[in-house]
Amino acid sequence: MTRKRISLKRLVTNVPALIGLLLVLLAVGSAVFAAHLAPHDPVAAELRLRLDPPGWDPASKAKYLLGADAVGRDMLTRIIYGSRISLMIGIASTAISMVLGVTLGLLSGYFGGWIESIVMRVADVQLAFPFILLALVIMAIFGGGLTKLILILGLTGWVSYARLVRSQVLSVRELDFVQAARSLGAKDLGIIWRHILPNVISSVIVLSTLQVATNILTEAGLTFLGLGVDPSIPSWGGMLADGRNYITNAWWVATFPGFAIMLTVLGVNLLGDWLRDELDPQLRV
Repeated sequence: MTRKRISLKRLVTNVPALIGLLLVLLAVGSAVFAAHLAPHDPVAAELRLRLDPPGWDPASKAKYLLGADAVGRDMLTRIIYGSRISLMIGIASTAISMVLGVTLGLLSGYFGGWIESIVMRVADVQLAFPFILLALVIMAIFGGGLTKLILILGLTGWVSYARLVRSQVLSVRELDFVQAARSLGAKDLGIIWRHILPNVISSVIVLSTLQVATNILTEAGLTFLGLGVDPSIPSWGGMLADGRNYITNAWWVATFPGFAIMLTVLGVNLLGDWLRDELDPQLRV
């Protein structure tokens, strides 16, 4: 039986991983097919339906399945479109952090010396600041916005990748196959790309899945505080911020976006745990 079939069999028999995969596919499917799945316009307001409760009245098609927000917009539609923003920010910012962190980790771990000293000291300085405080300061100075938020999350999340990759490169570079490649005249960049990177990429993949979940939560938190995505764009964090004033008389405005965030992050984490077990031979049962 091939490795892919074995992995697929483990996934099918692993209930938490299968639930995580289904939750992730649900979020991705909502983001990709939002225009076809959403029953209404996400920004269309209808004040006569302001804070309309969840439900479906066959005699009145104006009723919304998950209720309406403070200006009469369909909550279900906005949650579906909000998945685009959350996944875009989570994936794009993680990709930036991964590329930057893996590159610096490979270079500092392989070459050592002044490269390693500079990279690790910069990482130590950044780790000395609480991340959420650092993000708040940057967003307060330069303003909010989707692109700025992605860049901030991406450029401040590289430290975990750099430290992880560096620690693994320090051991991999001393293995026999790396020494053999070096003795045969292989160039340093070729050794890094062909021999070292494939041996550390599995840990990077696992870390990336968990980082996506973290960035989704961070985006929701910053947007909730008014320093993230523009309020005119449907986002889960923005919907939470809109609903905080209506918790007692319109619970659905904040509850359903909160569930969307919780289920998506749960799905990513469950899938990440399965990937960790699958890619690390020492953790397999």
